[in-house]
Amino acid sequence: MIEKKPVIHTSPDLSKMKEVVIDHRTKIYIAPDADPAEAKLRYLANLKNRRP
Repeated sequence: MIEKKPVIHTSPDLSKMKEVVIDHRTKIYIAPDADPAEAKLRYLANLKNRRP
């Protein structure tokens, strides 16, 4: 009988990432070398294109 391997999810280390504040209750984390303004624009564009 074949046994399935357990699924292991590893979370990224947030202390090594850069925090970008979108509004007073929303924060996203990006790579340290990424542009925060571009990340914010991309997040807002994706939010706008979501289906209700």
